[in-house]
Amino acid sequence: MLAGVVVGIKDVICYKGHAVSAASRILEGFESLYNATAVERLLEAGAIIIGRLNCDEFAMGSTNENSAYGPTLNALDETRVPGGSSGGSAVAVQAGLCHVSLGSDTGGSVRQPADFCGIVGLKPSYGRISRHGLLAYASSFDQIGIFGSNIADVAKVLQVIAGPDAYDSTASQSGVPEYQLSTDLHNKKRKFAYLRDALHHEGLDPEMRGGFESFFEQLKAEGHTVEAVDFEYLDFVVAAYYVLTTAEASSNLSRYDGVKYGYRTPEQGLDLSDFYRKSRSEGFGKEVKRRILLGTFVLSAGYYDAYFTKAQQVRRLVVEKMQQILQAYDAILLPTVPATAFKIGEKTDDPIAMYLADIYTVLANLTGVPAISVPLTRHSNGMPYGLQIITKELDEQNLLEIAETVLQMQQMNTV
Repeated sequence: MLAGVVVGIKDVICYKGHAVSAASRILEGFESLYNATAVERLLEAGAIIIGRLNCDEFAMGSTNENSAYGPTLNALDETRVPGGSSGGSAVAVQAGLCHVSLGSDTGGSVRQPADFCGIVGLKPSYGRISRHGLLAYASSFDQIGIFGSNIADVAKVLQVIAGPDAYDSTASQSGVPEYQLSTDLHNKKRKFAYLRDALHHEGLDPEMRGGFESFFEQLKAEGHTVEAVDFEYLDFVVAAYYVLTTAEASSNLSRYDGVKYGYRTPEQGLDLSDFYRKSRSEGFGKEVKRRILLGTFVLSAGYYDAYFTKAQQVRRLVVEKMQQILQAYDAILLPTVPATAFKIGEKTDDPIAMYLADIYTVLANLTGVPAISVPLTRHSNGMPYGLQIITKELDEQNLLEIAETVLQMQQMNTV
């Protein structure tokens, strides 16, 4: 099905006999002992894996600047970031180095770089693709995602790598449908919701807001219904997301201690505690250490209920609200990001501003629903920006058809 298709994989996905480092010194010299399930299925389908692709260290970042190998550059403007954490995977497709690529999406790490690079980026439902062989960041959020230059390519790859897996108990047991794009998309009239609080959020670029409003009017002119709905939890989702993901990261990354594999401090004569401390301090980068410390803090005895438990309660409320909206509408339309790709180094000194840039993408990860970013148009600064589409859990077929409809409308408007 994918014979001869050239694929790149993010440096957090295992490929037997090849290095996998999560762009971190802590896994220096390590080679994978097995294939990730997604990689195994690609190889069985005849795909050619061309190499591993740079990313933010352990998938922690939104710019691809947090890598032991240095930053990835946006091929449209090399002074700008490509987005993250799957920046290398996005640029590989953007620059034509491979047909499709795999990334991982914990809070927007496929959709955000797809937006910055002007390509398609799919985050399937949680569990639609096995996480076996994906180096864990936050296990209840992580999902392998797909980059492509068109919807048909993304659908074919999803068809191949999705499905149940005996090695991953969190993988969905639901059967995988045939992801065939309908030939009569223009005859389907759909009901869309957009989040009023998202479109009128103070952080959204005004020119981009105008672009989304204009596109919503185009959808209405085509006979679709587009309605605003209230989403009162929007300002809480980023905080809840970072409390929960850093807590899970603190636990998941505790296995990297320099004893059996990876980086080990060269300093001699240390007791075990100091050995761990030195190896981890030298092996992990600044952003990873920041998140491990935050996660350890929110899990500590005195703060667990105040932070972790509260964040879980917010997550439950967000899930219920999203389910309520998606019961009444075919899909939710959102910006993917609040602004276009920014300059390299522009936000490295302000991690809070960087985290807040995830405001539109973390919703899908908190709730486990599928989401996709498709190119919409270009900003006056010359950089692309996209539209994010969200549908019900395991409803990727509908998601892909809506995404194809959007792309066809945009192509007609640019002819």
